[in-house]
Amino acid sequence: MGRVLVIDDDAAVRAALGQTLELADHSVITTGSFVEAKDYIAHGFDGVILTDVRMPGRDGFYVLDYVHSVDADLPIIILTGEGDIPMAVRAVGRGAFDFLEKPCGGDTLLPVIDRALTTRHLVLENRRLKEQLEKSDPAARLIFGDSGAAEQLRKQVRAAAALQTDVLVTGAPGTGISKVAEVIHMSSTFSKGPFFKRSADGLGREELVIALSNCIGGTLFLDAIETMPPDTQIALQDHMDGTDPMPRIIAGSNVPLDHLERDGRLMVDLFYRVSTVTVRIPSLSERPEDIPILFRHYVAQAAEQSGHPMPDISADFLSDLMARDWPGNARALMSLAMRFVLGVDKNDADSALTMPSLAEQIAKVEKSILVDTLRKCDGKVTEAIKVLQIPRKTFYDKLSKYGIRAEEYR
Repeated sequence: MGRVLVIDDDAAVRAALGQTLELADHSVITTGSFVEAKDYIAHGFDGVILTDVRMPGRDGFYVLDYVHSVDADLPIIILTGEGDIPMAVRAVGRGAFDFLEKPCGGDTLLPVIDRALTTRHLVLENRRLKEQLEKSDPAARLIFGDSGAAEQLRKQVRAAAALQTDVLVTGAPGTGISKVAEVIHMSSTFSKGPFFKRSADGLGREELVIALSNCIGGTLFLDAIETMPPDTQIALQDHMDGTDPMPRIIAGSNVPLDHLERDGRLMVDLFYRVSTVTVRIPSLSERPEDIPILFRHYVAQAAEQSGHPMPDISADFLSDLMARDWPGNARALMSLAMRFVLGVDKNDADSALTMPSLAEQIAKVEKSILVDTLRKCDGKVTEAIKVLQIPRKTFYDKLSKYGIRAEEYR
């Protein structure tokens, strides 16, 4: 049936609960305190927890908070004394699965336990399936974030990977263009071939030919494509138009797509060739809700690389990070994570920056909501206005205020 961890300081109650559960074919672990139970409470615990609320030392509320710090999806059922309804309601409000009044017989206890176990088994099965999917999906495994912008980026990467065409990856400095290019390669049919990175800046004809020949069957990533010398651009275009075997070309640029087209640094034919499929990486200012996830990941990575213990990260510290603009994007956040692990800047997310005003923070959040809504609505203004429930004039005024162009999200 399922495992149940019982925590109750009353030996008689503990024995009675254990007997009732065992008669229902459940596997029961009985403990008399949080200290005894702590070693059983783990992220992958394949059961549920039944705890008394009033116990000496660590009470049921402490157990509840600890359990949810380990695994927010682990069901915990609170046992209360007769008439302790306000306390039980408070426990449910803090995330308890359910509550039961003592004494409780099998007819009351078992249905609640069965529901909690069913919920737990579904959570664990979903985690297992998600883990399997992520193992076979580099975009899910390597592009972090829960925001709509992050999910849209993963979709773009998968779509680009599925095609055989060349790709242009754009984004602000520090957004991780080369990483996204590599994820596209890893997700594609070219993944068994080589992946080479070359800066286009100063790349000569001969160097280009060598790079192309070394990548046959794989992918050649040309960073800062707009800086490629004109003579080399002509050579690349000739090879792309020729009949000789060619690797897939992924070009990268920090220059926005419309500027790339307008400023003429790329040959027109080459521009249209590499931009057939375009993947744009959103900046951190467009998805501030992803900053805590990214920072925790970078801190864990930095701790492993440096051999330092994983430091605690407070909620206030993360809120401070979310309030910043991060013009250096992921690269700047990664740099801060390393300093944080080494004990530098722990009390200040970035000593070189000043805390933005409330108005600036609100504006940043408002801009992020507008961009996320346009992205979800595929740039359709009428749909976005309906979702946001604001007047059309107000919507356009805000787009103008933040320099947002709806057509960029179509």
